[in-house]
Amino acid sequence: MLLKIEGLLSAADATRIREIATKAAYTDGRATAGDAVRDVKNNLQATGQDQILEEARKMITLALLKNDLFTQWVLPRRVLPAMFNRYDTGMEYGGHVDNAIMGGGEPMRADVSITVFLNDPGEYDGGELVINSDGEANRVKLPIGGAVVYSSTTIHRVMPVTRGSRHAAVIWAQSFVREEARREILLELSQAAKWARSVSSGAHEAMKLSKVRANLMRMWAEL
Repeated sequence: MLLKIEGLLSAADATRIREIATKAAYTDGRATAGDAVRDVKNNLQATGQDQILEEARKMITLALLKNDLFTQWVLPRRVLPAMFNRYDTGMEYGGHVDNAIMGGGEPMRADVSITVFLNDPGEYDGGELVINSDGEANRVKLPIGGAVVYSSTTIHRVMPVTRGSRHAAVIWAQSFVREEARREILLELSQAAKWARSVSSGAHEAMKLSKVRANLMRMWAEL
């Protein structure tokens, strides 16, 4: 399953974040690539320790944690600070799977990957994010401020940029619930309970659904 969140950031906030990121030092993305993907990674990324990026990272993290769809599906236990990348004309990132463990000195399991689009799709050609999910190759290119959330277990790639530059932020999260299928069940129960409450405030059915969801969380959550 993949989740598209259009308007995660306003256009103004996305532009502000991109402007902050462009002030940072950019280096060859292959410098942080493992042996398995170094030959297929061709992009630029902002220096991870650059303090100028702090404001931009906080803006993205706050937007994610305030978004109901994100929190209900991901059930985030920990969210890493955003990494900013840029693909100029001719750059791409071939098929790869994200690392299972991330976070440097404070390692975490990467369950979910998030890409936030930081410029208007009319500013560049190509650059689609292609995610192999549910047996399909899903091509994603969202308006400025949009985000796509997908399992870190999937093979995905960034298609070659043929005009302009593509700006994005990439974030990884660890969920309280490791298995994606279980997270989908919990999301559907949340949505069903919300619907039942909308039909009849205080409905017994809504309470039962909420109870089932809470008890499944007790069974599945990793603390």
